[in-house]
Amino acid sequence: MEYDHDVIIVGAGPSGATISRILAQEGLDVMVFDKRKELGEPVRCGEGLGAREIVAQGIDIPKQCISTDIHGAKVISPDGSEIVWKDKETTGWVLERKMFDKWLMEQAVHKGARVQSYTRVFDLVKNDGKISGVKVTHGGRDPYEVTAPLIISAEGMEASLARKAGFRALSTLYDVDTCYQYEMQEYDHENLIELYFGNEVSPRGYVWIFPKADKKANVGIGIGAHLETGEKEGGIKGATPKEYLDRFIENHNQLKKASRLQDFGGVISVGAPIDSFAKDNFMVVGTGARQVDPIHGGGIALAMESGVMAASTILRAHKAKDYSEEFLSEYEKTWREGPGKKVATRLLLRKVMESAKDDDFNYIFKTITDKDLNDVMAGKFAGPVAKVVAGRPQLMTLLKALVS
Repeated sequence: MEYDHDVIIVGAGPSGATISRILAQEGLDVMVFDKRKELGEPVRCGEGLGAREIVAQGIDIPKQCISTDIHGAKVISPDGSEIVWKDKETTGWVLERKMFDKWLMEQAVHKGARVQSYTRVFDLVKNDGKISGVKVTHGGRDPYEVTAPLIISAEGMEASLARKAGFRALSTLYDVDTCYQYEMQEYDHENLIELYFGNEVSPRGYVWIFPKADKKANVGIGIGAHLETGEKEGGIKGATPKEYLDRFIENHNQLKKASRLQDFGGVISVGAPIDSFAKDNFMVVGTGARQVDPIHGGGIALAMESGVMAASTILRAHKAKDYSEEFLSEYEKTWREGPGKKVATRLLLRKVMESAKDDDFNYIFKTITDKDLNDVMAGKFAGPVAKVVAGRPQLMTLLKALVS
């Protein structure tokens, strides 16, 4: 059949923008739909982005998209013990996300991609049982159909079109953190991201302070649901993320005097990636595929990295005119052998952290160093675990999963 476009991408976030830029640069006819009236709005993240992944892609982010540079991270235990971690893994930026997302999509438009905002993609088009396009409505007007031999879901957490295509992309309560965040001012900082752990601070999550220019900061919290009776369901009775965050701010010497300039919230994925990323004529990329760091919920860099991998497979599929699941699954194989291994390691670490008590956090933070923390985040658990268990053998029950 004759198609309107070579590829249709649903979602103009970091993964959708990255894929569309690479494909358009290689001459493909790319159409991107996004449901938002304005790209980049609303902001629903801490806006942090690591430098390593972006440098690897050769992207030069303009100054107007960056609020401030980040030189490292400070992690804080419930009793206030700190570890300051500064190396190449912890450098990056806190972005102005609404400007960054729009700029990233503009780079694709400059290469020849087309984007249409305020457009909801609500269903699939099929021809003889094969996915061949999407049904869309712009600004709530009469729906119409647009066709392409390949549809890419870069929808984010909702992933409604991916679910219609048969992907198991519905997150359980256990697989997400519910988040709330303020933009606050004034806050003096050292260009360090601050992460506060502990069950009293944030059950199954953490509080973050991401510094910004002009003595501003994104101050937020992510809370995970409690496990009850072995089921992946439950919650925190009588509490919301905002209540925990407000309590934290009231007990923080600087923040309790600061003003709140903006409130925003949402949910982030902290679970395992979905079972598969590709079917005939359809791919899922980015947060919708749960290509997100399970420890901190960061997804911008992973979404862009995943977009590069997906685009490489798509270019070969276009040349071969083969959009079968078998061919497209090359992207999934590449991802799982690369960043997928890091995500799996972080997921294991998260599950161990969920079982830790506040006293365990306090002891661990007093025992390990910034080098140990770097090893832990790199998946090298043996040395740090041995150091912790040497002083407190009873923690072996908690930590054995990391070295088994």
